[in-house]
Amino acid sequence: MRWPPWSPESTNDEKQSIWSSSNNSSSVLDWRAFVEPRTLVPTILLTSGILISVRIHRTYLRRIPDAPSISPSFLRRRSVFGQVTSVGDGDNFRIFHTPGGEACGLGLDALEEVKKELKDNTVRLHHYTQIHIRLAGIDAPELAHFGRPEQPFARDAHTWLTNYLTSKRVRALVHRQDQYSRVVASVYVRRAFDFPPFRRRDVSYEMLRRGLATVYEAKVGSEFGGEKMEKKYRRAEWWAKKRAKGLWRDYKAVGGNWESPREYKNRMGMGDSTLEKKK
Repeated sequence: MRWPPWSPESTNDEKQSIWSSSNNSSSVLDWRAFVEPRTLVPTILLTSGILISVRIHRTYLRRIPDAPSISPSFLRRRSVFGQVTSVGDGDNFRIFHTPGGEACGLGLDALEEVKKELKDNTVRLHHYTQIHIRLAGIDAPELAHFGRPEQPFARDAHTWLTNYLTSKRVRALVHRQDQYSRVVASVYVRRAFDFPPFRRRDVSYEMLRRGLATVYEAKVGSEFGGEKMEKKYRRAEWWAKKRAKGLWRDYKAVGGNWESPREYKNRMGMGDSTLEKKK
């Protein structure tokens, strides 16, 4: 039997075996034609192909517009790849998700179009077009916000992170959502001018070893990406402190008056009370 059996190439006998005659009301559709192997196999293959394609698109090729849209199935299992569009503070930034990874980079055309429109001042690059990421495992000094003063070395941390990541393509291994509609993630970047070049760099670790951040010390909500990573981060902080790098420069001289980013947040009422209530 030809497929489909009602195609022009089918013989009259085949058509008669399937479709009822208009002059014979007792005739019924012959379902045997639909269970023949040469009918079932192409149908199963076509249906499976469609379902697999939909699954691949939804899992790997669909662009994620913002952090709240990230599926719970991603958390602690999957990563997102994208281009950094802006840096908000010394420990958070936004990326434009480009699915498909380094090989495909799907969505770059859309990003360039958004940038063009932004440059022409015809539209704004709205928050809902980007994923807001909070670097896992670290606390950076706070910039001035909502009337609060700027913390020492906040500008240094923000400037370094801006120069290090802006317009770079990064991979973020997502751990969890936080209370500010961000995703806490371990972020990795490859840079041509670092030595050795193009080696994958852990951004949180790079900030710690330069003394531009401290290990995250909140009582709740801490996220390092595993015990091994926490030990690595604490070791990097210890070396930065020992060498008096960055925000540790005046640590010994100031003594008890030295204030960490976490202590500053607590003093300014920016602690984790909101997160504790949610838990």
